[in-house]
Amino acid sequence: MRLILLGSPGAGKGTQAKLITERFSIPQISTGDILRAAIQKGSTLGKEVKEIVESGRLVPDEIVTQLVQERIKEPDCRSGFLLDGYPRTIAQAEALEQFSAIDYVIDIDVSDREIIERLSGRRIHPQSGRIYHIKHQPPHEAGKDDVTGEPLIQRKDDTEETVRKRLAVYHEQTSPLRNYYQQNKAVRYIKLDGTKPVDELKKTIHELLTQHKEVI
Repeated sequence: MRLILLGSPGAGKGTQAKLITERFSIPQISTGDILRAAIQKGSTLGKEVKEIVESGRLVPDEIVTQLVQERIKEPDCRSGFLLDGYPRTIAQAEALEQFSAIDYVIDIDVSDREIIERLSGRRIHPQSGRIYHIKHQPPHEAGKDDVTGEPLIQRKDDTEETVRKRLAVYHEQTSPLRNYYQQNKAVRYIKLDGTKPVDELKKTIHELLTQHKEVI
């Protein structure tokens, strides 16, 4: 079972990816996690990636594709995998076809207005990674972590200005993937309403993939 999750930044791909991988025992290949690891290492490449991400631009295709191709070769991907955040462009999709087939593309669709509210309201406790939202999941005390009382921060790539830039880049470079995969008869493309409750989306996706497993 080889899957791709599509959707704009903040559409909820990461949440559904974890639910899918737990249910079907396949690894999640998140380019976001791979790139954050590179940033944390502080290597020359990591510093380059950090500057690109914080400015709201996309990391070059060749860097991301190399990381994904190496990851897919690992033993835990023999029974399948889930790609979260890759491919982002037609060029990446074409590169992916050279080293792996894909069974399903699941597109989680959310409006720009909803995405801006979701991301610009997000606050992080940097030491633990705990995530809050000033409207939907506020801390007990404004601006402070519930556990430690330490200050929360807004990531640079969560500011409204950067979110708008990220969405503009997404619509220019990544949205065309929808048409690309809709026209690709070797892949089953499914578009879902990302504003639905998490559990409802989970049920829809799991029913679809369970049918797939029964067929194969």
